[in-house]
Amino acid sequence: MLPESAAVGLIVVAAGSGRRLGADVPKAFVPLAGVSLLGHALRGALSSPGVAELVVVAPPGWTDEAAAVCRWARSQPSAASASSAASRGTVGVVPGGAERGDSVAAGLAALSPEVSIVLVHDAARCLAPATVFDRVVAAVREGATAVVPGVAVVDTIKEVDATGRVVGTPDRARLRAIQTPQGFRRDVLERAHAVSSDATDDAGLVERLGETVVVVEGDPLAFKVTTPGDLETAARILAG
Repeated sequence: MLPESAAVGLIVVAAGSGRRLGADVPKAFVPLAGVSLLGHALRGALSSPGVAELVVVAPPGWTDEAAAVCRWARSQPSAASASSAASRGTVGVVPGGAERGDSVAAGLAALSPEVSIVLVHDAARCLAPATVFDRVVAAVREGATAVVPGVAVVDTIKEVDATGRVVGTPDRARLRAIQTPQGFRRDVLERAHAVSSDATDDAGLVERLGETVVVVEGDPLAFKVTTPGDLETAARILAG
């Protein structure tokens, strides 16, 4: 177990291009109900009292814009009322890399040595509630090496080969759709990235080390905004 005093650092990955959204700005800066996706993501993250440091990984050339969004998010009542150190000023912005793993590695390097628990969150999951952050942090403090939030899969899933033929039907009761933030003991995440940063999520890198990854309850609101339809769904949720 880690002590309650163990500092938590949050990396918000915001370096995506937004091509699938058909946007002329990087995805994190696409507006949603008058606020960028990054702004919504930061507002939720800064509402979690457990976060001590926050680093936003922005597209190269967009660090000033990301810093402005950070200042806005910190001014919001939900962030100002949180007891986190992140809401009091330990917020930084760094440029991302060519791939997602490179961006996470850049964010990891920017955290101070005091941080021993690291959360990695996608700005595209902009409506993830603070309760998900809290559950992930609690599980790492209780001794888990790596923790991911997940929700049950409701569709039947088919595994297919290169020709499109079905080769298997996994039991959906054993499947989870994984979200972010994902939480890690810092030393384990650094060790995983030292081996390779090539994966669709950081839990996959940790799995390659042979470490155990634990799933905690996610939230339907933590869905990923990828397409224009997703953006419309998010807008309806906020309007409702």
